[in-house]
Amino acid sequence: MSLYVVLAGDHVRLQESVFAPAGTAPRGAIPATALRDADPTAVPPEIRTLSGDTVFVSAVQRGELERFCAANGVPLRVRPDVWGDLLEYFLDTGFTPGARAATQARLSLVGLGEGEVAGIRHEVAPLMHAYNGLHQDWYHLGLADLLDAAAADRTPGHLRIPPAERAAFCAWAMGIADLGHAQRG
Repeated sequence: MSLYVVLAGDHVRLQESVFAPAGTAPRGAIPATALRDADPTAVPPEIRTLSGDTVFVSAVQRGELERFCAANGVPLRVRPDVWGDLLEYFLDTGFTPGARAATQARLSLVGLGEGEVAGIRHEVAPLMHAYNGLHQDWYHLGLADLLDAAAADRTPGHLRIPPAERAAFCAWAMGIADLGHAQRG
């Protein structure tokens, strides 16, 4: 239950969400003028709002996202996949010393030292172990997966983020996802 959107003319409309991004209109619409940039190459493709929130587009709509952005003047920008790097640790594959070093090098570029990385991973470990215990993903886990794990019915109830705490959790996760934006301008 992440933040997936439908592209429509000059706005995006939330399709399904338990997290409401800042600046969302009452009916779940976000105008194109409130979008900072988009990354059609992300997994899944992402749109970032001016307030720093991330919403997702289905991968089958990658081309449609590019056309939407061109029509509405939304810049395309490949961003660092901070959560992809943080959650690589939880994939159903081996995390070799070489892969660990390369991942830490990328995270260092966005300002996350080894201690901070360990702390973030510790914070989300129970949630991600339970989530990937069901999915057994060996390719990619990212922000969309983290938000899904935080609220999905299939995540054990004692591990889900309580509804009253979801906005704060979402803001924390999206703040981390936005690291590196200032360095890339």
